[in-house]
Amino acid sequence: MSLSGLFLMLFLVMHAGINLLLLAGRDVYNAACRFMDTNPLIQVMVPVLAFGFFIHIVYAVYLTWNNWKARGTQAYRVANKGAVSSWAARNMFVLGLIIVGFLVLHLTHFWAKMQLAHYLNGEGAADPYGLVAERFSQPLYSIIYIAWFCALWLHLTHGLWSAFQTIGLNNSKWLCRWKIIAYIYATLITSAFLTVPVYFLVIGQNV
Repeated sequence: MSLSGLFLMLFLVMHAGINLLLLAGRDVYNAACRFMDTNPLIQVMVPVLAFGFFIHIVYAVYLTWNNWKARGTQAYRVANKGAVSSWAARNMFVLGLIIVGFLVLHLTHFWAKMQLAHYLNGEGAADPYGLVAERFSQPLYSIIYIAWFCALWLHLTHGLWSAFQTIGLNNSKWLCRWKIIAYIYATLITSAFLTVPVYFLVIGQNV
């Protein structure tokens, strides 16, 4: 769970960086998309990434199910839950479901028309920049994505430091540091992703 989570966090860094190329204009972003469509290493990494998501989701369901079975009908008897764990920590599975739900939307509207279309017929979207601009210039669509990124932020703030704790880096000194790093990482990543819908909401699609 922790290793698959850390792997996906590295992917988010790459994805956020590519998304920010949208700010550089149509030609730059479309060139980056063509590179990803034709680069053999990236083509190999796609199924690896999909497998990482699959493992992370399946293991999350497995752990949550085991926790529910072990707990039964009795909730944990803690006087002040907030003092023991954060809201994100107590709702990681729910946040994960929200993220997966919106991930399906994202794959349908973007990946299926870009990389998947290239895999199937040798040609992806003729103008990936235009596709993104058209989607995110729609207020409702952008608001949905912004809500998704808020859920992602909460998921990451707990997930990063928890992953390092799971693999043994959990002494009192480093645990506090990992929590700070988690908030910094989550804020930078989600800010990078949020920049795109906000950008196209402001300027529209005619760029």
